[in-house]
Amino acid sequence: MIKSNFKNTKIESEIKNFDIKKINLIHEMIENKTGLGNDFLGWVNWPVEFDENELKKMKEVASKLRQEIDVLLVVGIGGSYLGARAADEMIRGLYHKDKVELIYIGNTISSSYTQQIIDYLQNKEFGIVNISKSGTTTEPGIAFRVFEQLLVNQKGKENSRSRIIAVTDKIKGALKQLATAENYETFTIPDDIGGRFSVFTPVGIFPLLVAGVDVDKIFIGAKKAMEDTKNTWNEAYKYAIARYLLHKQENYKVETLVSYEMQMQIFTEWWKQLFGESEGKDGKGLFPTSCVFSTDLHSLGQFIQEGSKNVLFETVIDVKKPQIDLKVPLNDEDLDGLNYLTKNSFHEINRTALEGVVDAHANVGQVSNIILEFEKMDSEMFGYAAYWFMKACAMSGYLLEVNPFNQPGVEVYKTNMFKLLKKPGF
Repeated sequence: MIKSNFKNTKIESEIKNFDIKKINLIHEMIENKTGLGNDFLGWVNWPVEFDENELKKMKEVASKLRQEIDVLLVVGIGGSYLGARAADEMIRGLYHKDKVELIYIGNTISSSYTQQIIDYLQNKEFGIVNISKSGTTTEPGIAFRVFEQLLVNQKGKENSRSRIIAVTDKIKGALKQLATAENYETFTIPDDIGGRFSVFTPVGIFPLLVAGVDVDKIFIGAKKAMEDTKNTWNEAYKYAIARYLLHKQENYKVETLVSYEMQMQIFTEWWKQLFGESEGKDGKGLFPTSCVFSTDLHSLGQFIQEGSKNVLFETVIDVKKPQIDLKVPLNDEDLDGLNYLTKNSFHEINRTALEGVVDAHANVGQVSNIILEFEKMDSEMFGYAAYWFMKACAMSGYLLEVNPFNQPGVEVYKTNMFKLLKKPGF
């Protein structure tokens, strides 16, 4: 469901001739869970090992909740919300017609944003899913306090209980203790799956169920990607090799993931966390950034075309089949001179733009371009793509000889913030 194209990278032959023994060794480390951070490789077989009874329970709780609410507040930061939001927007689009809206809180400390959500909810029926392994992370922790109180004030303590769900540790942590004390429904974050790899667990699946997304198809896609990456020489690993060579051999510092679909912008944000947090350590790794074309061609396009060289390369997502397509209408006066486009659909024009941009950037601007061809843009494709990028990320991290599954650098800002806020013990 994803095909990789490297003809615009100038390293196509190096990819084909890459050390297959090294790839085999890393592949075995991933599959057998023997490499660095192996205690967080539970995601590798999750598409076939997930708890079917828990999924059934999530479907029941989500179905009941959908009947009662207009808005589900998804409380979380980083991997606790990005996966669900990426899937939601990619699958349902930016202006969907489903009765339940997902709003994401706890991913910022902005007082303005938080108050705007409070105001927006005044005449809404809403529920809350609080997603946190520990329940002590500052951003989601203080957001949950605010909106739990708001819900209790609106619905009363007893009626609020059925509208608050916790996705957290199975047995320990502050959120688990709170959920037990308040009798909130809980679902489990597996011990061996980290946040940025957790979209197929209740972290991503429960909010998507409340949103009415067909999660069974997400699992079908993820399982297919799992099967397609069981062999050593697969498309995900080729992508990992390509970005490794562009970084180490061609000295690129930045990878820009480019989408031509507005509703995949958050997918690129999820990808940025996946690779940035997995590889950016020990003074190593590409800096992951993103663009939406053709929008950003009218802002960053100039730099990409003619700016500093060997700074960034592009990885372009080429969606072959859109969810919806439409024609350019004919105008009798043709004052804008665009009638020549009426024989084309918007998607045809969009893909033609893609081809023209790749040609301009790669052949004139001398910016390497990787093309990743996506068959379509739906639940199955999301499941496939998310798993595919996770597998590529694991390979890529191990090629750099870092632990892809920890994030020690994240703790530095937290420690500094706690000291400034005079948190006890800091």
